[in-house]
Amino acid sequence: MPDSAAKQRRAEDRRRQILDAARARADAEGWAAVTTRHLAEAIGYSQPVLYGHFPGGKAEIMRAVALEGFVELARLCRSAVHGRTGRPAVEAAAVAYLDFAAEHPALYAAMFELPLDARFAREDAEAELRAGFDALADVIGDGAGGAAGGGDGTATEVLWGALHGLSLLERAGRLREGHRASRVAELAARFCP
Repeated sequence: MPDSAAKQRRAEDRRRQILDAARARADAEGWAAVTTRHLAEAIGYSQPVLYGHFPGGKAEIMRAVALEGFVELARLCRSAVHGRTGRPAVEAAAVAYLDFAAEHPALYAAMFELPLDARFAREDAEAELRAGFDALADVIGDGAGGAAGGGDGTATEVLWGALHGLSLLERAGRLREGHRASRVAELAARFCP
């Protein structure tokens, strides 16, 4: 049994190396620069080893990176909100979301802009996707994922859409610099009058 546990640990370590190398390359040069050949070289293994972990190649790797991103985003939003309610909670979650998008543009692109074989906006959505959605639903009491508000998730979709739009416009330099706090306060006021 010890050999099997060690083998499993090595496989998990290689998988982690592949995902970390993909994310680092995407951060440095964009997702177009991420290739299975480059990743195999970066981790010091052959391409067949890489495909052994990710039979779907780059698309499966991007999907795994994106799903991890949703977990990270949910954790950051929940951590920012901790102990807050009402407008301050919405503002904290919004700032955490926008900071995440600004600080991790390649990861954010994998999550929201590039083709991703995931079940968005469905009851059977991956747990990672639900975690991200539920973090926002909980802050506004929308009821999606068990929040107390009793909503159907529509308000969360609107909040998420607004945050996504703001993040893209900020990244493109289409919004006035130095006015994020005002935009976030205005958004929070829409959800917590």
